[in-house]
Amino acid sequence: MTDTVDPSHLSADEISNFTRQTNYGTWRVQKTWKPLYIADAEGCWITDGAGKRYLDFSSQLMCVNLGHKNRAVVESIAQQARDLAFVGPVYATEARARLSAKLLEVLPSGLEKFFFATSGTEANEAAFKIARMVTGKNKIISRYRSYHGSTAGSIAATGDPRRWAMEPAGKIHNVVFAPETNCYKCPIGHTYPGCNVACVDYIEHMIENESDVAAIIVEPVVGTNGVLIPPPEYFPRLREICDRHGVLMIADEVMTGWGRTGKWFAVDHWGVKPDILVTAKGITSAYVPLGLCATTKELADHFEDRYFSHGHTYEAHPITLGPATTTIEEMQRLKVVERAAELEPYVRQKLEALKEKHLSIGDVRGLGLFFAVELVKNRTTKQPFNTMRDKVEGRPMVVDQIASKMMADGVAQQSWISHFVIAPPLIVTKEEIDLGVDVFDRHLGIADALVE
Repeated sequence: MTDTVDPSHLSADEISNFTRQTNYGTWRVQKTWKPLYIADAEGCWITDGAGKRYLDFSSQLMCVNLGHKNRAVVESIAQQARDLAFVGPVYATEARARLSAKLLEVLPSGLEKFFFATSGTEANEAAFKIARMVTGKNKIISRYRSYHGSTAGSIAATGDPRRWAMEPAGKIHNVVFAPETNCYKCPIGHTYPGCNVACVDYIEHMIENESDVAAIIVEPVVGTNGVLIPPPEYFPRLREICDRHGVLMIADEVMTGWGRTGKWFAVDHWGVKPDILVTAKGITSAYVPLGLCATTKELADHFEDRYFSHGHTYEAHPITLGPATTTIEEMQRLKVVERAAELEPYVRQKLEALKEKHLSIGDVRGLGLFFAVELVKNRTTKQPFNTMRDKVEGRPMVVDQIASKMMADGVAQQSWISHFVIAPPLIVTKEEIDLGVDVFDRHLGIADALVE
């Protein structure tokens, strides 16, 4: 038996230490984890237990799109709890009907049937099961440099090192991997536009040589793994390939949805309609956990006289659905999707100026308020400072050193292996962007000193 602990009587450091002792720190070596105690957050800022404020320059996990403590969304959570805190998913509720109607307004046309989960991970699991049930096939094609979730099926479809500990997950779950589209450092050694987008043709070659392919899952803009933006031909051609071979297209818009790229959904940039769209994060501005798996009516009709073999206790949980409707209404009222598009050139100019100044910056890329700054040891070879293996084995990361210095100077910035993800809340001001970039500029010398 341990002594009873009353966290309300603990100091900020004691809360941090107690959390470290009793909780797992995700995706990390545990001995290096010392979680900062956050006591409050509002707008684009978070506040620690000592009262120090930090600019949230990556919207936490690229999800707090409306910023922290939006009053309408906060009130909608409380109101939904008063109206109907919980009822099982077998029932209809007003919250469920209102959100479904709202989704029909903003989702790409043709996506008309919804399954509500509590995370993007769960929503991807639903997408895989639906694709397999509808097609009668089993294999899923994913891409390297991808992340689709942490549960058994979704981690099996993840191309980055977070999958490695679960191998042979890919084999067990019938997932095969294609090269990502990365025009900065092509995984198959080509150069755009002379390549004629060979990476998408490679996927057709896979479909033709793999039996039993049910679907391909793609992040329209790869998220955590580098904000990789495909060339304009990529998605229209992938749509044609899928149609030609009877393979379903699953768009994982967990991170890229809800205005992040300057459109409601990233696929809107290319006018492509997926068979299944999966999203989460910004659907509630992350205030409550909600995931969505949306399908076409054609797929939905398959189950009219066939068993739909999927469900969760917390599926269509009223407290997650009510605030989602309010979040969308607030996005429309504040015009944050348009704002992300309008601010894109400003952010791009600021980051490109950093590239001119710092030899450690190899590439700047982005859409809307979703940018990556990639660091390299050598601009000619594009060699990174660290590798995926370094991350898994807990070796010091150059990007983490820079992010730590930025945090000390009041800017919270997400980093991953060799790049930073610049993705502030969609309500961010130009003055806040200037602050974040200035602090970033201040500490890039750490990487510049290591350039070869």
